[in-house]
Amino acid sequence: MSDDQLYRLYLAGDQSAGDELMLRYGDSLTSYLDAFLHSAQDAEDLMLDCFTVILVDKPKIAEGSFRAYLFKMARNKVNRLWKIRFRRQEFSLDETLPDQGDSPEDLVWKGERSVILQHCLNEIAPQYREALWLYYYMNLSYAQAAKVMGCSTKKVEDLLRNGKKRLRLRLEKEGISHEDI
Repeated sequence: MSDDQLYRLYLAGDQSAGDELMLRYGDSLTSYLDAFLHSAQDAEDLMLDCFTVILVDKPKIAEGSFRAYLFKMARNKVNRLWKIRFRRQEFSLDETLPDQGDSPEDLVWKGERSVILQHCLNEIAPQYREALWLYYYMNLSYAQAAKVMGCSTKKVEDLLRNGKKRLRLRLEKEGISHEDI
């Protein structure tokens, strides 16, 4: 069932549809927020705030835009929190977890690549990191990422292209080739 169908069902009074939306996006939204805040507790609190707004206030959300609306709201909540607390905080990605079926050598290599990737991501501009994260990790479309970031799809396209170039250069300096990624 699509997000739009679930949201319409929730608006019609089906509480389980709201629960399904929360199960569908709760973890990924928390992860997204944690990448900004570097605090699992704050990320979880803001995730619950976002769903509270959606499930209590029941805003009108355009067809096909539920996920983008949710992540845009989360980003706005982070910005408000930063204004109150930090003034400015950089975006960062968590390290990826290794697969269960890998050999010890593969696990070590993946761990090293993950650390190097994290380091290289922290070396590029925050807007590039965010665009890369939204598109590749969160699987948002250009249009959805543009809504979240508050810019045009062309800007997202440019950020992704330039971000990949800059990340590739940083990775090559660290000795990781395109094939190793």
